[in-house]
Amino acid sequence: MKSLLYEQVARIGKATASPKRLEIIDLLCQSEKTVDTLASEAGISVKLASAHLKELRVARLVEGRKDGRNIYYRLSDANVAEFWVVLRALAAERLLELQAALGSIVAAPRELVPAERRELMARAQTGELVVIDVRPEPEYRTGHLPYARSLPLRELKLRLDELPKNKPIVAYCRGPFCLMAPQAVEMLQAAGFRAARLEDGVAEWRSRGLPIEIETERSSI
Repeated sequence: MKSLLYEQVARIGKATASPKRLEIIDLLCQSEKTVDTLASEAGISVKLASAHLKELRVARLVEGRKDGRNIYYRLSDANVAEFWVVLRALAAERLLELQAALGSIVAAPRELVPAERRELMARAQTGELVVIDVRPEPEYRTGHLPYARSLPLRELKLRLDELPKNKPIVAYCRGPFCLMAPQAVEMLQAAGFRAARLEDGVAEWRSRGLPIEIETERSSI
């Protein structure tokens, strides 16, 4: 019986013992997605994405819903996102190779000067600084940091005039492994803005017990 218990827990380890399956979990922390979208964003074939999703479904980490001809996949529970955040944080704490890789991401556009996160929210609320979410808009609508504006990376260059030059700009995306926010900061700094990157994404923010805003059809930024 004791072996059976450990065997069942090991199913989670087996399902997540793949870099691409971890990446899929990270992507699904942002919003539900079709297999085509997941394949495109993870840089793999649809066939391989489907195979990875099957393994994650067997372990009951993801689930799907049918909408017409499409099946949308999502995390089966908020605890799956929490599991990913904790696992990644443990890896970053213990693995020197991961620390070095993360250092290369934050070396060019520097990290946001560490401020208390609730203080960051308060400053965004009063307009002292501007927080931008550079993820695709569907992910923003699913959930975003309070007072953040949606400004997807691929639209940023054409929409720079929407941002004030006299206030700091804080960009965030999908979390520590995401490269969109560093790219946004580099672009903003080149255009003369005071910009910095926030390492947290929605999953990290939520795991700290901080509020997340969800857009509705009637809401506006």
